[in-house]
Amino acid sequence: MTSTPGTGDMPLHTKMLIGFVIGTAAGLAANFLVAEAGWLDALITYVADPVGQIFLRLLFMLVIPLVFSALVLGVVEIGDPASLGRIGVKTLVWIVAVTTIAVTIGLLAVNLFQPGQGIDPQIAQTLLAQSSDRATEIAGAREGVSGVQVLLNIVPRNPVQAAAQGDLIAVMFFALMFGIAATVLRTPGTRSFVGAVQGIYDICLKLIGWVIALAPYAVAALLFSITARLGVDVLVQLARFVGTVIAALGVHFFIVIPILLWIFGRMTPLAFFRGAQPALLTAFSTSSSSATLPTTLKVTEENLGVPRRVARFVCTLGATANMNGTALFEGITVLFLAQFFGVELGMGQQALILLLCILGGIGAAGVPGGSLPVIAMILVMFGIPPEGIGLILGVDRLLDMCRTVVNIGGDMAGSVVIGRSEAGHEATTVDAAVPAQAD
Repeated sequence: MTSTPGTGDMPLHTKMLIGFVIGTAAGLAANFLVAEAGWLDALITYVADPVGQIFLRLLFMLVIPLVFSALVLGVVEIGDPASLGRIGVKTLVWIVAVTTIAVTIGLLAVNLFQPGQGIDPQIAQTLLAQSSDRATEIAGAREGVSGVQVLLNIVPRNPVQAAAQGDLIAVMFFALMFGIAATVLRTPGTRSFVGAVQGIYDICLKLIGWVIALAPYAVAALLFSITARLGVDVLVQLARFVGTVIAALGVHFFIVIPILLWIFGRMTPLAFFRGAQPALLTAFSTSSSSATLPTTLKVTEENLGVPRRVARFVCTLGATANMNGTALFEGITVLFLAQFFGVELGMGQQALILLLCILGGIGAAGVPGGSLPVIAMILVMFGIPPEGIGLILGVDRLLDMCRTVVNIGGDMAGSVVIGRSEAGHEATTVDAAVPAQAD
């Protein structure tokens, strides 16, 4: 998705970049020229902040129905009678394992490079207090909670109450249980229910498209508020954030995936990247796993030699569930903003973020902007001001292109590995595809 219907010919990411530049330039100018002016504070309080808050509230409005419907449908698709058996189990194991590795790399990178550090602690605390009183209250309420209590809270006593309180992990657990039960119970009633959930999911995607169309204006407003308060320091933090994300994605894509291919798929990384190149380029240009799916299927079957039944199942499911690049990005973003606003997160809380990002990656929509509601909700859960999303939206297009390549690469690598394990002693193994990769 590179443009938004009804908003002219200019691509949406170009509009977001323009909003980013205008908001940043105006905020820096205000910080340099009239930082102490009373009218500037009024402009931020009564104009810029409300515009950003409306955008964030629209995202929050969608997070519960989107996550619930996406996870239910993901589980049902994995457990469909036509897709049960060894391939389904192997695909699920691949998705969980690779996504866990990706998020772990992201969390290690953000702890190693500390891209959000460097802001004056007093300024960070002022921002924290000004931008999200509710987030501060949540952070205080979570202090002193034991690890056992956190584990118990995964299972909600009342799923409706959990949804109302924004307890995302409890909602995800409930959705997973619902999806498993809907898979086991193949009755006319459950089929109707799954159809209704599909409708909810489709509606959420449509609404996200409308909300994201407002992103250029929200980016300008949020960046104006932050840069008017912080000045040029925020740009340094942003460059470090982009570098950390790209470095972590590079480690996962060029080191982890080739190792898994070599060990489990018995395919050389050079042969894989040569054969997968058309799909990877399509993913980079479209920033959409769903839009890249036709090319992914063609390349996986013809260039990588994966059996059709394996390629179609793994790649189709992976386009919606195997978002390891997206999950990595979510983890880095949450910890970056926590560092930026001075919110301390212990190892237990970071482990919980890892779990949320794994589930959020599986449940994320395969379209640009599909992960924003999940990121926003995780931020609020850990007392991090969600207004910080405005910092990353201006550079999100580049990062979206990079993480979509990682998502698609993970899908195709999973197809190779699973296809190899399914081939067994048959002549049509994945290795038979290697000679065809010269073209």
